[in-house]
Amino acid sequence: MRRLFVCVLALFLLSTALTCFSQQTDIRQFTVFGAFSYLSTPSLNLTQRGFDGDFGYNARPWLTFGFDFSYNNGHSSILPNYLNLATQAKLAPFVPVFQELGIPLAIPYNSSTYTYEGGPQFNYRKMQHVTLFARPALGLLHGVFTAKPNNPYIGELVSGLLNGKTSASDNVVFYGFGGGITWEITPRFGLRVATDFVHYNYFSNLLNGGRNSVRVVVGTKFNFGKNIVGK
Repeated sequence: MRRLFVCVLALFLLSTALTCFSQQTDIRQFTVFGAFSYLSTPSLNLTQRGFDGDFGYNARPWLTFGFDFSYNNGHSSILPNYLNLATQAKLAPFVPVFQELGIPLAIPYNSSTYTYEGGPQFNYRKMQHVTLFARPALGLLHGVFTAKPNNPYIGELVSGLLNGKTSASDNVVFYGFGGGITWEITPRFGLRVATDFVHYNYFSNLLNGGRNSVRVVVGTKFNFGKNIVGK
């Protein structure tokens, strides 16, 4: 995570040093973006990495409509305090057994997160080689949880909680906000750093409430189509 923030700072300082403070005069109609993605969910002690891609249509220099997709994967462990009261009650009979055996009551798991997002983006293009932008974050999150029992006792526990299964999935709506900066190296190519803060409530039948996640993406942007300046 620290390296990503260093990249953000380095990109900002570099773009500022190279920027001539005049308005952009060549803005292409379409944008394609591909990036490395870092997704952090502190309340689950979960870090995931993957990729992000989006497609944008520049309706005006200040307004872009786009669609964004991301995939992230990581692993952690479910602890009892992450669970809702009903699920903790199901765990209660296992607690003395785990204490007697000296085994931590934690369920290792692998998590995959897919996000699908669409909507407007608002751009500030008063600098020739730098674009600042902000956007609402609203979309669908598809989460996949796969337990990875590391002993027979955890395996039995997982089977009881998931009705004999070792995996579960959920689809929920997320909402929040985001923004970032693009260094417009040429009218057709740039480097972008963006971050989004979102809230959602997935696996509500197991977990104890909503979650907040922060996503940071760093990647390249390609522009094509006609120049829309003057629209």
